[in-house]
Amino acid sequence: MAGTPEYELLNMNLEIVDGHAVKAPEDYQDPEQLYQALIARVRKYHPSADITMIEKAYRVGNQAHNGQVRKSGEPYIIHPLWVGIILADLEMDKETIVAGMLHDAVEDTEMTLEDVAKEFGDEVALLVDGVTKLGQLSYSQDKLEVQAENLRKMFLAMAKDIRVIIIKLADRLHNMRTLEFMVEAKQKEKARETMDIYAPIAQRLGISKIKTELDDLSLKYYQPEVYYDLVKDLNERKTEREDFVQQIVAEVSSHMRNSHINAKVYGRVKHFFSIYKKMVNQNKTLDQVYDLFAVRIIVDSVKDCYAALGVIHEMYTPIPGRFKDYIAMPKANMYQSLHTTLMGPSGQPFEIQIRTEEMHKTAEYGIAAHWKYKESGDSTKSVKAQEEEKLSWLRQILEWQRDMSDNREFLSLLKGDLDLFAEDVYCFTPNGDVKNLPNGSTPVDFAYAIHSAVGNKMVGARVNGKLVNIDYKIQNGDRIEILTSQNSKGPSRDWLNIVKSTQAKNKINQWFKKEFKEDNIVRGKELINAYCKAKTISLTNIMKPKYQQIVQKKYGFRDWDAVLAALGHGGLKEGQVVNRLVEEYEKEHKKTITDETILEKISEANNQKVHIAKSKSGIVVKGIDDMAVRFSKCCNPVPGDEIVGFVTRGRGMSIHRTDCVNMLHLSEKERERLIDAEWEETAEAESGGQYLAELKMYAHDRQGLLMDISKIFTEAKLDVKSMNIRTSKKGTATLDMGFIVHGRDELNKVIEKLRQLDGVMDIERTAG
Repeated sequence: MAGTPEYELLNMNLEIVDGHAVKAPEDYQDPEQLYQALIARVRKYHPSADITMIEKAYRVGNQAHNGQVRKSGEPYIIHPLWVGIILADLEMDKETIVAGMLHDAVEDTEMTLEDVAKEFGDEVALLVDGVTKLGQLSYSQDKLEVQAENLRKMFLAMAKDIRVIIIKLADRLHNMRTLEFMVEAKQKEKARETMDIYAPIAQRLGISKIKTELDDLSLKYYQPEVYYDLVKDLNERKTEREDFVQQIVAEVSSHMRNSHINAKVYGRVKHFFSIYKKMVNQNKTLDQVYDLFAVRIIVDSVKDCYAALGVIHEMYTPIPGRFKDYIAMPKANMYQSLHTTLMGPSGQPFEIQIRTEEMHKTAEYGIAAHWKYKESGDSTKSVKAQEEEKLSWLRQILEWQRDMSDNREFLSLLKGDLDLFAEDVYCFTPNGDVKNLPNGSTPVDFAYAIHSAVGNKMVGARVNGKLVNIDYKIQNGDRIEILTSQNSKGPSRDWLNIVKSTQAKNKINQWFKKEFKEDNIVRGKELINAYCKAKTISLTNIMKPKYQQIVQKKYGFRDWDAVLAALGHGGLKEGQVVNRLVEEYEKEHKKTITDETILEKISEANNQKVHIAKSKSGIVVKGIDDMAVRFSKCCNPVPGDEIVGFVTRGRGMSIHRTDCVNMLHLSEKERERLIDAEWEETAEAESGGQYLAELKMYAHDRQGLLMDISKIFTEAKLDVKSMNIRTSKKGTATLDMGFIVHGRDELNKVIEKLRQLDGVMDIERTAG
């Protein structure tokens, strides 16, 4: 890790020594020093001097782990102490900290659960037992069944006491911090597991303090090249970025004072994983990701949040569509804040987040913020009530897993639910309760979000008092009422094409599976038959048990009926299944095509010119049999062009324009493979024929040129597939355009209209 830039310090517990990233000195302290660091952290928020239980846990744990060492060579007790420190940083209660310090003792030492209960009470023993059981879960990307079953157990443990998973997150965080001592294969496995399971759960619990570090560490070990490239790129303009952030912070602070708003203002570069996800999701380079910085304003009250927003919008120009009010509409994990993206004084966009101190604490600590360090004898009822209130999503997951017998479905549903990068849309029930759904959701998604029974009996919906179609896209703030009927026959298969949420899709599929298993098998057979008939595939050839078993294994089904049932209810597509069967058949029945047979066919075909047309079912070739034919992409011939066929071995025949560069430069040997070809007389008139045409236009660059070109295509009702524009220093614009036409006449008309535009110098068709 030599030469790791200082930017890493933003998110890691590291420092730079002689140009190398090393762990901060406190990581190397002996157990006694580390214990004192833990106590110092606890005293920051502990209302009294009662740390006897924590001290006892350290002594007992140290004794139990005596003689054990970690892969780093450190005494094993270092790890439980660090778990305690991470929990203390979250300001957890003493029972949680003690359980965190003893979480490995029952599994790795002679200490029993009964010993823990006797020394520290039943509450601590329950937490230790929960964490121990979670530690026995194994993770594998390939073993979906095992992974799904493990996740079920994890959520059941969370339902008993959410502190179990908070301890597990602290345990995972310290293990990730010390992952350098593992072999590379283990590093990648742990990083992927953290990325797939633990970081999303930390996000769902709202603990961004842990979530962001887990994300960055996962990226560091799972994709080290990506991580260090990103660190290097960020570090190259570090000073410039820091100056920009400091300038914004100073300006904002000054305006807050002038407006008499008591505010703390500070700036930061966003953490690596969030930058990386933005680059991947939006297919952008680092230079194109504009909101690399976030400036945070912490104020005293909700009223001040909106007052500060007003001041900010007066200072800088807000970017339309980039304002989000999570105070009025909190996220599912109770996150609250105002987000707005603005244009900086030098044209550099940046994000500002505005929140109160209480909101900030919830954002950092999430569900953990609701555990105050309690004195002995204090009731935990209020804490439990708060916990229940915050974890409605967990109750929903538990309801799903009761409904589902299929582990694969549960896993797919859960991963959809934990998708952190999907934007949500907020809407209301008739009673005013808020529901948040994935962007693009419909009333059907809303119905299933309320309950399976509501979705299954749905017959219509009203949005803001008006009847709407069931494929209506829900907008932020919509008030939705679902109309149900006991006479409803259940969901329609078409619903699977319009719902957005994984939850709704799974519930609809589940209904079809239960209600119509036999019907689904019959329907699956019909779909395969129809597909084979349309594609002229012989059912007899491909329906062999050995091919069927390969398909069953690929998609994880026990028998062929299960495959047919999945086709029937829409869980699989018939094309997927048939194409795999055909693939297996063709592996055993490969046709051997020789040059001699090809040249023989060419000679035979040239006696009667090949006729080319394009129908709804593909390309029609007359005069030659058993040969795949395709239109070449180098010159994109359209009906009316002079054409020629070129035959290859294995890839069939490609149709080119006679003026195609590739055809003009063929060697004498290759010219033997040419076949005379012409269009069918009906080809251009045929309504189903659509052809890609490509033009290159040279014009003087001017304002409004692109708009004029677009107008011509719009008026001609042509579908533009691509448009690329380059402008030279001399002011000459080169435009490459690809669009769909039905034939040469239509193409010529468009070219003629384009030539009439002001400033156009020349237009030519792409010819290879």
